Amino acid sequence: MALPESSYERLRAADCADEIAYVRACLRLYFSGAAAPAGDVSTPSPAAAVVADIARLNKVATFVLKALSRSPASERPAELFQWLDAYRRRTVSMNAACLMDSMSIRQALCDRRIDFVFLKGPFQQHLLYDDHFMKPSGDVDILVSPAGFSRARDALRSIGYEVSGKSRSVWWVRFLGEQHMTRGNGPSTVDLHYRLQQPGSPSPRDADGFLRRKRLVEITGTEVPFTSAADTLMLSCISVAKALFNREPCAGYVCDIRASANRLGEADQQRVLDAAVSQGLDDTLLLGLRAADVLLGSTGTLLSERAKPILSRIGNEDLLNMVIAPWLSSLRWPQRRTVLWELCGRAPVRYLAEAGWAASADISRRIFERPASP
Repeated sequence: MALPESSYERLRAADCADEIAYVRACLRLYFSGAAAPAGDVSTPSPAAAVVADIARLNKVATFVLKALSRSPASERPAELFQWLDAYRRRTVSMNAACLMDSMSIRQALCDRRIDFVFLKGPFQQHLLYDDHFMKPSGDVDILVSPAGFSRARDALRSIGYEVSGKSRSVWWVRFLGEQHMTRGNGPSTVDLHYRLQQPGSPSPRDADGFLRRKRLVEITGTEVPFTSAADTLMLSCISVAKALFNREPCAGYVCDIRASANRLGEADQQRVLDAAVSQGLDDTLLLGLRAADVLLGSTGTLLSERAKPILSRIGNEDLLNMVIAPWLSSLRWPQRRTVLWELCGRAPVRYLAEAGWAASADISRRIFERPASP
């Protein structure tokens, strides 16, 4: 869901071009490898609070912290570094709770023989960065089949979770294909999915394939089901398309795209492209990859070369700001239907189907998501 407008108030009031460039330089330094020199990042002249806001909204504060940690202590911006360190400690606490909740959820679903797979979260962070605590995760995301959705919901209820009131509506269940579930005052929310994209962007043709291709990863001696390496990349690209539709900052997802792509050899990259075509998500994949190249620099790989033409009418500078600073008043946003047309491969039948689904969802949202009368 879209972030509240208050999240952007300070940033809209500031001329934050220098801070955006600073965060981008830190991210590039992080991905350049541990042996890279730290001198590429200089202390920003504006207030550290603006850099902190950009890093927080994009969920890349720990990336910035790790990049700055390569600099001598005397050269680090002290106020910013202290804030980043505190943010990292809060992330560790949040994700540790998320991991514990995930294990109890796993047991409840396994006991009822429900086919499921975890999405994103601390498991993904460990697979991509060897660190469970790169980004704060307050939600446990789970994918089940449409047929298993109600059974999974009942299994979660058996361990104390209940559906959050706002996600009971037709719009949430029918069009988003998910529900939020909470447990008392517990730290984590469960996002139970049977769909993988919101209306307005192309959806996978075979969402159940993400269940069939799952892999097992080990946590504290227990195996948990998680998305395959190729599907992890694809889901990050889906998240970027969703964020751009909602005009939310998404540099954290873009970092996941780069980390996922870095683990693929050329043969694997071709297989990912072929799989994306079969899912009808090849242009969604390429948009995410182009965003990674714009934010973090081109890799010159097969995936980078294929991504260059996607949404070419959007210049690199605009795409960069759409990813990291969507609050900027200077941004020239394309119409959502134009982006949908491109992501549907300019195929009229596919576009009309997706546009009709999005229009139906919008009508449903207007009817069922209206605020209650005072």
